[in-house]
Amino acid sequence: MAGVVVCHGSAPVRDRIVAAAHGVPALAPVRSAASAEELLALTRRAAPSMVLLDAHLPGAGPIEAMRRLRETEAPPIVVMIAVTGDEITLDRAIALGARGYLAPDVDRSELAAVAAHSLTSSVVQQAPNGEHNGSHRPAERSPVELTRREMEVLIGMSHGRSNSQIGADLFLSEDTVKTHARRLFRKLGASDRAQAVAIGLRQGLIR
Repeated sequence: MAGVVVCHGSAPVRDRIVAAAHGVPALAPVRSAASAEELLALTRRAAPSMVLLDAHLPGAGPIEAMRRLRETEAPPIVVMIAVTGDEITLDRAIALGARGYLAPDVDRSELAAVAAHSLTSSVVQQAPNGEHNGSHRPAERSPVELTRREMEVLIGMSHGRSNSQIGADLFLSEDTVKTHARRLFRKLGASDRAQAVAIGLRQGLIR
């Protein structure tokens, strides 16, 4: 398994993410697909380590694409490309094993951070019934303890909410949300929102 497949229905978005991924050595080689069918064809030829998957993927759609990926011999890590309003699709994708989400305007540094956290340790492979194959269980740090507010901020981030939107939801100022965000980043060892959400999902803090 090696490399990443950027699977997105929008050619401009797909091309931009591919260009950003080319600057991340851990993601090489970088390939692209415009539909679930193209993604599965690429995966059958050479299994990628990671798939960046459009939450609005045309054709079979993202959820069916994830189901088919889970049935392959070496299922890749899946990170969704999503925006605010995609919460239902994200919830379903996460239930199928997606590690988290990135915005369509993700930059090279965010991709590098996700690659560093997702690809440096072995992945827990799951059988179709959801049971772990124990021989592939990664050695992960014990889950951290977040305060209630930090958890609420992390959940808001996992739903694609901005700091100002999270503040409005929780009746907090944006500066207060930023303070909670900095603290949870420090506790999780994350450098940005995407990384924090990915770690939170991996440690079972959110789902």
